Amino acid sequence: MAFVVALPHAAEHSPSRASLNGLDGINFFNAAMLAGFGPYVAVYLAEQKWTQENIGFVLTASGLAGLLALMPGGELLDTVRSKRALAALGASMVAVTALAIGIWPDFPVVFTALVLHGTTGAFLGPAIAAISLGIVGHLAFSEQLGRNQRFASAGSLIATGLMGLIGYLLTYQAMFLIAAALGLPLLVALAAIRPADIDFARSCGAAHPDAPTQRARTTHRCLWKNPAVLTFAAGLFLFQLANAAMLPVVGAALVYDGESRSSVIVAALIILPQIVVALLAPWVGRQARRWGRRPLLLIGFGALPIRALLFALTADPLFLVGLQLLDGISAAIVGVLAVLVTADLT
Repeated sequence: MAFVVALPHAAEHSPSRASLNGLDGINFFNAAMLAGFGPYVAVYLAEQKWTQENIGFVLTASGLAGLLALMPGGELLDTVRSKRALAALGASMVAVTALAIGIWPDFPVVFTALVLHGTTGAFLGPAIAAISLGIVGHLAFSEQLGRNQRFASAGSLIATGLMGLIGYLLTYQAMFLIAAALGLPLLVALAAIRPADIDFARSCGAAHPDAPTQRARTTHRCLWKNPAVLTFAAGLFLFQLANAAMLPVVGAALVYDGESRSSVIVAALIILPQIVVALLAPWVGRQARRWGRRPLLLIGFGALPIRALLFALTADPLFLVGLQLLDGISAAIVGVLAVLVTADLT
């Protein structure tokens, strides 16, 4: 990775409106496409008579593949000059995996597709963040991340509602076909971003355009010796360890308990936090500059154990949906600050 300190007095870039609109579009459609995964995968596979052990295995394999691919994906992203090309590759791969899961829900196909999906996540999300940083620069990055989160939440909210309705009226299989089709407008949004608006040096963390990023590169050993990076990484690890499986397990449990409205309930469990994120994320981006990062992170992290404890104490669908407000608070704060703090530290 390229590590260059972002100086507060560095000159910032003024991107074109077309590129900013394209950035809004890729956040919206990427989140909409990914809405077909996560809890819906567990629910869909449970409907296909998969056992909980097999569902947990393929979901774990997907997460592990993403984990192992993250650092190579980041290095690839710093090396490749066209961030748009990598984002387009990732979007295409996600569309293919959604299509494969929807058409062939057999164990080998689903396992391969989810591993591929996990690997794609190692560079698709970071590519969008790098494009954002390359377009707006470091000083405007916190507010742009809040805007990114708002459009991503709107996309996820609309797609989740639509997919939940289709799953209830038709079949769960149709949701994955829709997710695959959403790759097309995502590619159109990517094409709307002007390559000249994405400064390569700044997208790798440089303080100003055309900085000598090659000479600023560091080794992996330096990363492991940086206390701030390690502390933040440990915090994110523990947060995701507690959070990642919570909603898929709840969704699968609804199916196994014979809940006839499982697709609608799972949709509500996903939609409500997205509404909170859409409303809260721009405020988080602004307050991150005023309050600092740490107070907001403590709020975002602290909401998770409270939600987990309350989930363990109730199975009432109405209460489960209401408790998802806490997930929205965590998602808004951690979603913005995970990228922002990483940019600060590097």
